[in-house]
Amino acid sequence: MALRTARRRLPISAPPGVGCFAMRRWAHGTHLAGLLVLTAAVAACGRGGRGPAARTSRVTDDAGRTVALVVPARRVVSLSPAVTELVFALGAGDRMVGRTRWCDYPAAAQAVPSVGDGLNPNVEAVAARQPDLVLLYPSALNAAAAAQLARLGIAALLVRQDRLEDLAHTARLLGPLVDRAAAGDSLAATLDQLAASPEPRAPAPGRRRVAFVAWENPPMVIGAGSYLDQLTTLAGGVNVFHDIAASAAIVGLETIATRDPDVIAVLRDSTGPEPPPFARRAEWQVIGAVRARRFVYLTGSLFGRPSPRAAQAVRELRQLLAGVGR
Repeated sequence: MALRTARRRLPISAPPGVGCFAMRRWAHGTHLAGLLVLTAAVAACGRGGRGPAARTSRVTDDAGRTVALVVPARRVVSLSPAVTELVFALGAGDRMVGRTRWCDYPAAAQAVPSVGDGLNPNVEAVAARQPDLVLLYPSALNAAAAAQLARLGIAALLVRQDRLEDLAHTARLLGPLVDRAAAGDSLAATLDQLAASPEPRAPAPGRRRVAFVAWENPPMVIGAGSYLDQLTTLAGGVNVFHDIAASAAIVGLETIATRDPDVIAVLRDSTGPEPPPFARRAEWQVIGAVRARRFVYLTGSLFGRPSPRAAQAVRELRQLLAGVGR
């Protein structure tokens, strides 16, 4: 059965299990004009108080956009859980003034005011936090939001976080912007080293074959473009859908059954022992791992997004795969 490739980016780093983000209306007319005046006034005051160390920098983001901003940034809004965690890991958590409702790590991040969702964000809510730097994931909706923020005089960068290499690049890009260049370079080097780790020497037949079910109706699985695929390889497993170049694809149940994974991996909020709802459905029983209840449950905050805790995620996934009977 042909695989239908999904859009490259899924909100894997948002709530576990591929949630959806609510659409919001943009500000229009006189209200937007008033917001523009307010934001410009606040920005001017903020820049005036930065002191002699402040300078204007021009950087190129992951969408190829050249963005000018005054550095170091003092007020940062992150619209990605992965980047929020990265900002704290760089030692710049005190500069965070806005986050998404999915940004749950570290615990200190939860004290930062939420501005809502991270895809198709509420520009009014973001601007109300008076940021001088906003960080978003590259997507069509976020590109439109970044352009609107630019019209309000707010610098916005689109930064990719699909795999460890992306997060390392973002660490190097972001470090100097928040006055943490050394920390950014150090963290990037650690992530690059982990990403470049050689594959386990055990032959593929002796390694656990895993299928990540990201969504059940229609069945959606994780492909090679995802951080989860990368984690599986580093943990000594094999993603049975590694041949899919995209981060995810919609497939048929018969296709999953034919690939015959040893284990079904599921992302969710907790790691309780209850099987996912689809495990009770008759049509899913064509898959041997479902019939045998060979599941591993992965918490989204650790496994659902690239993070400085990637080495911990690799260790835990290796243990989880080893603990599932064949």
